[in-house]
Amino acid sequence: MKTEHLVAVSEFCVYHNVDNTFIHSLQQAGLVSITMVKEDNFIPETELKKLEKMISLHQLDINVAGIEAITHLLERVEQMQQRLIGMHNKLRLYEEE
Repeated sequence: MKTEHLVAVSEFCVYHNVDNTFIHSLQQAGLVSITMVKEDNFIPETELKKLEKMISLHQLDINVAGIEAITHLLERVEQMQQRLIGMHNKLRLYEEE
């Protein structure tokens, strides 16, 4: 498998000054996906932004369970915002008639 769109977990941890076990804890909680290539763990580029937000929460001394709860709530808020935008757009269609 090509690793051009993957970041090695070890390099990511060194860059962000976090322990490997934290990343693996997030994976076990289902918050981040890690890909294994030839016995090395990699993070897909698409996960980096989300993972960096979780590291920011971790640096505020929030544990993995707290990060999981916060992430879930933020996803729900984003879904609700998208639904609100959709309803607003539908309402605008009726107002224009």
